[in-house]
Amino acid sequence: MYQSMKQPFLIRRVVGLSMSPNLKPGRIILGLSLGKPKVGELIIFNHDGLEKIKRVDKIETNTVFVLGDNPSQSTDSRQFGNVDSSQIIARVLWPRNRIKT
Repeated sequence: MYQSMKQPFLIRRVVGLSMSPNLKPGRIILGLSLGKPKVGELIIFNHDGLEKIKRVDKIETNTVFVLGDNPSQSTDSRQFGNVDSSQIIARVLWPRNRIKT
């Protein structure tokens, strides 16, 4: 499912305001490249040559619909459609920031 299975953990820094106020710019996050994402979880994925962090809103067969927590500052599935599961790099483990569904 995930593109790179070589390293199960990855560290990234948040850029931009699309996930504010939950993830502010400069925040360090820890991702895990194992397991399937669940609705409400944050994921890191590739889109147009960039890594993006968004929240899973819906899961369909082999795709996920993702949204930013700050809709006015986010480019997400509302603009570019569903994300193919092959584009998912990791699920965000820390900070723990899951919305219960």
